[in-house]
Amino acid sequence: MADLETRIAQARGDAPADLVLRGGQVFDLVTGAMLPGDVAICGDTIVGICEDYPDAKEVFDVSGLVLVPGFIDTHLHIESSLVTPYEFDRCVAPRGVTTAICDPHEIANVIGAEGIRYFQEASERTVMDIRVQLSSCVPSTHMETAGAALSADDIAALMGHPSGIGLAEFMNYPGVIHRDPAAMAKLRLFGGGHVDGHCPLLSGRDLNAYVAAGIRTEHEATSAEEALEKLRKGMRVLIREGSVSKDLHALQPLLDERTSPYMCLCTDDRNPLDIGEHGHLDYMIRTLIALGTPPLAAYRAASLSAAEAFGLKDRGMIAPGRRADIVALGSLEACDAQLVLCAGQRVNDAAFARRRVTAPVGRQSVKAPTVQAADFRATANREDTDVIGIREGQILTDHLHERIDILDGDKRPDPARDLVRIAVIERHRRNGNIATGFVRGFGMRAGAIASTVCHDHHNIACVGVDYDDMALAANRLGEIEGGFAVVRDGKVLAELALPVAGLMSLEPFEAVRDRLVDLRAAARSLGVTLEEPFLQLAFLALPVIPALKITDRGMVDVTKFEIIV
Repeated sequence: MADLETRIAQARGDAPADLVLRGGQVFDLVTGAMLPGDVAICGDTIVGICEDYPDAKEVFDVSGLVLVPGFIDTHLHIESSLVTPYEFDRCVAPRGVTTAICDPHEIANVIGAEGIRYFQEASERTVMDIRVQLSSCVPSTHMETAGAALSADDIAALMGHPSGIGLAEFMNYPGVIHRDPAAMAKLRLFGGGHVDGHCPLLSGRDLNAYVAAGIRTEHEATSAEEALEKLRKGMRVLIREGSVSKDLHALQPLLDERTSPYMCLCTDDRNPLDIGEHGHLDYMIRTLIALGTPPLAAYRAASLSAAEAFGLKDRGMIAPGRRADIVALGSLEACDAQLVLCAGQRVNDAAFARRRVTAPVGRQSVKAPTVQAADFRATANREDTDVIGIREGQILTDHLHERIDILDGDKRPDPARDLVRIAVIERHRRNGNIATGFVRGFGMRAGAIASTVCHDHHNIACVGVDYDDMALAANRLGEIEGGFAVVRDGKVLAELALPVAGLMSLEPFEAVRDRLVDLRAAARSLGVTLEEPFLQLAFLALPVIPALKITDRGMVDVTKFEIIV
């Protein structure tokens, strides 16, 4: 009760506040008003606004600045930032992101429950508040080979950690609507609780069935029409702007002061290069306002609406009794963080230095067989060929059909038609599968690119026009414990080692950002025209996103939810 009594005493001014922010204006996310007055903070909690608090143990001068609640990223995979939770913390908290609701299913697909426990432990030590949802689909489907599998019993054993909110994105939407027993068991664990959604292009009665299962959010809407149906059927729509999945411009017209209580912001997958060049949630807010979204709607979606959607009643407003997650901005339009507080703690180098870092997990996880050039041949007896068609800026793909000549029993890449080989190599030492196919959209004219970031099974994905270069790129990843490699004419042009489960670097985020600059330049030297070829490649292996994908078991018709024979 001492803490409670202290908060009340500081709120009344009977005792000096621990910290006062003086001289700024609070942007009220209920009325849209600018509120003058001090902001008084006791420990990690706001205790007073709109009043004068002359007595304080510490005062921060925020004259001329606008104070808004800390931003909440409502759905992301920290692994796809390519850095550990600690470096992600250091990368985005200074930009105003004070809460991140993550799904660690990338690392879980490689090393199972150990990966989730790693994130849970890290969440206890970061400056920002990392909330760890429990991964629902490990693996995402039966059409891939992952390094681990999590049953309902496995998930139940992970429940109860303070970082938990609920069950992470339920990607196996066919399993939900057709009442697969394993899917039902996982949903029953969280009956009446929070379950995140993932149902791209689902509509009509199938969408009704999915939402009726108790699934509450959706981040896969890629058009305003799709998002509107999902809003009308009770889902909270999370506008996503990642490094590959860019839906902000399509959904922006739907976000206004009327819909903003039911819409949130998320990044899903965003790497340090994009964050460095453009920003994180701050970039989304700036862009929304520049496109005509009212500032009240944009900032609501970034904090208050997010807090309400996920049951985080202790944050989302600058108000007495709320967690002291505060961002001081030069202006609402610029969304330029000048000062950030996480739970009353100033975000700076000193705060990051005080953290105790958890030892990395998932080392030596790349156990793929050594491959040869001949492994990439596409043997076939018919010229009609299924081709993955990339949509830049989306993870949706097209199911294309092309005629490709058969020469010496092989269908060769044809860079003149932008038809290049894609392969997935199983790397968890389960079966040694190698599947090949064709993809259009890279613009590649030479060499090869390989990656162990390969959603969600995280086998080795490789794309190229030269089989020898493809073999070199894939084998190189085994030598560096996973990551990215760009190869041309028998030479590695650029690489990034990701030794934590083949997904995350042990380097500072600045070093990863610089390596990504080199990798992007190397990819462009091959003729690649995609802005983000590495994560675009990774999503070509995710068999829960329409229309055509590839896993280690073959090409997958996602619409039919079956492997093409």
